[in-house]
Amino acid sequence: MNGSVVLLHLAGAVALLLWATRMVRTGVERTYGDRLRQRLRSVMKQPVLAVGFGTAMAIALQSSTAVTLLVGSFVGSGFVSGVAGLMAVRGAEVGSALVVKILSYDLTLLVPLCLLAGTIIFMTTERRDWRQNGRILVGIGLLILSLEMTGQATEPLRQSQILPIIVNYLSGDPITAYLLAALITWLFHSSIAGVILLVSFASRGLIQPELGIVMVLGVNLGSSIIAPILTRNAPPETRVVPLGNLMMRGAGSLIVLVLFLTFRPPAGLLGSDPVDQIVNAHILFNLIILLAGIPLSSVVLRATEALVDLNTPKVQPKPMAAEEVSALDPSVLDMPSQALANATREVVRVCETVEIMLQRVMDLYEKPDQARIKELAALDDRVDRRHAAIKLYLARLATGKLSDFEALRTQELLGACVKLEQVGDIIVRNMLAHVQKKMNRKLEFTEEGWRELSQFHAFVLANAHLAFNVLVSRDGHTARQLVQEKDRLRDMEKDTSQRHFSRLREGTTRSVETSSIHLDTIRDLKQINSLLASMAYPVLEEQGLLRDTRLNVAQS
Repeated sequence: MNGSVVLLHLAGAVALLLWATRMVRTGVERTYGDRLRQRLRSVMKQPVLAVGFGTAMAIALQSSTAVTLLVGSFVGSGFVSGVAGLMAVRGAEVGSALVVKILSYDLTLLVPLCLLAGTIIFMTTERRDWRQNGRILVGIGLLILSLEMTGQATEPLRQSQILPIIVNYLSGDPITAYLLAALITWLFHSSIAGVILLVSFASRGLIQPELGIVMVLGVNLGSSIIAPILTRNAPPETRVVPLGNLMMRGAGSLIVLVLFLTFRPPAGLLGSDPVDQIVNAHILFNLIILLAGIPLSSVVLRATEALVDLNTPKVQPKPMAAEEVSALDPSVLDMPSQALANATREVVRVCETVEIMLQRVMDLYEKPDQARIKELAALDDRVDRRHAAIKLYLARLATGKLSDFEALRTQELLGACVKLEQVGDIIVRNMLAHVQKKMNRKLEFTEEGWRELSQFHAFVLANAHLAFNVLVSRDGHTARQLVQEKDRLRDMEKDTSQRHFSRLREGTTRSVETSSIHLDTIRDLKQINSLLASMAYPVLEEQGLLRDTRLNVAQS
């Protein structure tokens, strides 16, 4: 097998590894992402708990970079302190290293089991969370399969005449090896992929453990660069944690490299075989940085804040209700297809505004702020203006000659716009009133009550995304799924209310104080979900999947 074919097989194996990792991460984010974010936000108020949960998040998401970006956004929003954010990222780096340790074992039997179970789950259910669980299982199977492919792809390299020359050069030039590993990791955007590649080489004797350890340090440098680059245009507050991680992990890798090259400790201290030595070196390095980070986090935080120049006057961000541009071109009203396309674009903008309102109102429940309340209320004024403009535009369009489909689409867009306007009113008139009440009386939810509200809100927000997709795609499968999710939300509301009343019977003080806010918020979110789910009815009715306002099970 010539070198080009070997490299092609190796590139394919690495590509599958990256794709499988992404499948697992996106599956976890779509199913559990909002709950994990809410849980992470709550535990990060305590740095010790932040380390543990950061570790768990990295294992679940298969990416320490994803956790770094998430934590950075929390710190930037002021929900948690910078020190807690840095400690959570330290835990995430350890979690990412533990993923490599798990993958270093022989897991080949899991490949057919995960692929079979994941495919069956994905193809035999319409429930979104179960389908995503199937996606996660398929991703895990492909991830393990990619490791086998990587090993098979590197096997012919044993007979290579060029590779020993490259390895000998890198062994004699550890700085180049260190920087090369950092570059490869940055290109992969994954430290897991970088270390796995080194493990595959070491398991076949292609590189020595000492060189592997040097390159593992380079992998950690490359991984710490990814998040700062991705957030380079973000607000300074959001960049604090990624840059702090770079200072701790990046500088730490360089310091450990100097110490390793100076004292040359035997690699045998880390394990009995090259694979264990490289993987354990990766874990040990991140544990060292974690322990060093406990006393140094405050110092690093101050240095990072000075680096991003947080204390200098900043340009005030644009308010939520920024300048508006309308897609409603009156010159094409005599061309219904183009006019409907313009109206659709404008309704999608209303969807985006409502989504922002729905996302941010829950942040205000957790951290009320009068200025942000006013900004959110201003967004409802934008929704009202767009709703009035769309209604007038579609009314003028309806006076012309329309086909049956164009007439139906006009009514569908108008109905969707009315429902979106009602959702905005519920958020501003009802939910913001609850926020104001909570702020004025200085009330706090119980941990269990807040977790229930957050999960309920996350479910409604996910259904909002489905509703907006249905409005654009008019896909019958998605529309059917949206209505089915409405039934699931009804069951979730019953369970949430029962647990809340149980806490009231137990006499929990905070439950009693926040009872009306809790129950009214659940009611408001349920009403919002019902309005959004009804946007699927025109599509289902047109396709014969709706009968007497209920799904036609026989045809679904």
